[in-house]
Amino acid sequence: MRQTTMIKPSEVVHQWYIVDAEGCTLGRLASQVATVLRGKHKPSYTPHVDCGDYVIVINADKVQITGDQDAKKFYFSHSMYPGGLRVRSTKEMRQKYTVEWVEKAIKGMLPHNKLGDAQRRHLFVYEGAEHPHAAQKPVELKIKD
Repeated sequence: MRQTTMIKPSEVVHQWYIVDAEGCTLGRLASQVATVLRGKHKPSYTPHVDCGDYVIVINADKVQITGDQDAKKFYFSHSMYPGGLRVRSTKEMRQKYTVEWVEKAIKGMLPHNKLGDAQRRHLFVYEGAEHPHAAQKPVELKIKD
């Protein structure tokens, strides 16, 4: 009989990956990055442990979307005060808030609890091709289109 192995937080080995987002579709990029952040690509995946890896996303300003989402899709947030609803279109998010736009897409595919918060802290998104994480020696991660 086989025993299911549950990895302990002290046994986790985190690796660094770098993703070039140029020409990638936002949803496909977000789902594959979320998989790596959660650790589901590893055979030692344990649902209740942060066994995921660190991910650096560069060229976030060159991410593409499909269809006519620029005109039809909106992002809502509310300050919980009367009249505090803020509505931003996809076009505005792309032009002014690129990093937050990509982070929000990836955040939606992670658990919405303390574990998801810890995994979200392993994500670094940059608009250009430069990043300050060269000392971690990140390995390139190919995104399947």
